[in-house]
Amino acid sequence: MESNQRPFGILVEVFRHGNVAILSGAGLSTESGIPDYRGPSGQARRAGQPMTYQEFTGSDTARQRYWARSHLGWRHVTGAAPNAGHRAVAALRRAGLASGIITQNVDGLHQAAGAASVTELHGSLHRVVCLSCWARSPREELDARLRAANPAWTGAAAGLEPAVNPDGDVALEETAGFAVVDCLACGGLLKPDVVFFGENVPRPRVESCFSLVSSSSALVVLGSSLTVMSGLRYVRHASSLGIPVVIVNQGTTRGDELATARLDAPLGRTLTALARELGLAGSRADGSLSLT
Repeated sequence: MESNQRPFGILVEVFRHGNVAILSGAGLSTESGIPDYRGPSGQARRAGQPMTYQEFTGSDTARQRYWARSHLGWRHVTGAAPNAGHRAVAALRRAGLASGIITQNVDGLHQAAGAASVTELHGSLHRVVCLSCWARSPREELDARLRAANPAWTGAAAGLEPAVNPDGDVALEETAGFAVVDCLACGGLLKPDVVFFGENVPRPRVESCFSLVSSSSALVVLGSSLTVMSGLRYVRHASSLGIPVVIVNQGTTRGDELATARLDAPLGRTLTALARELGLAGSRADGSLSLT
C-alpha cells in the first residue's frame, strides 16, 4: 500500500482486494441505541464495573441483582434494530469481500442485518445456559418465566426507565424482592450465554478466529477500543503475520500502534460511504440509501 494514501482510501483498497476479516465491537452498535463502555457514550454514562463470573456464581444476591437488571434491559436489547453500519457489513459479506465477522458484541445485530459467517466471540444475550446440565434455551422463554414470577415488581420497575448498560442490563440499585428462576430440566443456575468478565472464551472459538485472521488478506476493526485481550490478540496476530490492520473507531484504541491505518469517525457514516465506493449501495425512491 502507498504510504501517502488517506486512511479511508486504504480501507476501500483492502475491501476491493477482498478476503477481509472483520472484528467488531460495541462502537458499532451505539447508533442502534446500545451504549458502549469506553467510547464517547460509555465514558459519560457508566459508573462501576460489569458483573464478573465469580460474583455471579458465588452470590445469590448478585444473581438476583443481575437478573433483575437484565430482565428490564432485555426489552431494550430485543427492541434494538440494526443500523447503517450493520447493514453495510452485511452487504460486504454478501458481496464476498469480507471472509468472516468476529464480533465482541452480544446483541445479535449483525445477524439481524442479514450477515452470515458471524462468530460471537463473547456469546449472545439471545440464549440462556444452565451451569449444571449445560442445556441452552432461547432468552424469550426465560423472559416469559421471569415476567410470570415477577408481575408486580416488573410492572413497577419498568416505569423507572433506568439507563441501559452495554451488557444489556440496566443501572438499577433496588432489586430486592426480584424472584430468580432456575433451569426447568435440572434446577441448576441459569446464566446468559455470554462470556462474563473473569471467564474465558472457549478455546475452540478462539482458535477458529485465529484461523480466520491467518487466512485473510486484511483485518478491519470496527468500533472496538481493543481494551480487552479477547479482541486485541487478533490485531497482534495479524500484525505478527504482516497482515494489514485497519481500525475504524471513535477514540483511540489499544491497537493503534499496530494499525496500517486508522479512522476516528462514526461507524454508520463511514461504512455507508465505503459501501457506496464499492458499488454496493444505491438510492431508494425516498432518497435514503439502500445496501444490496
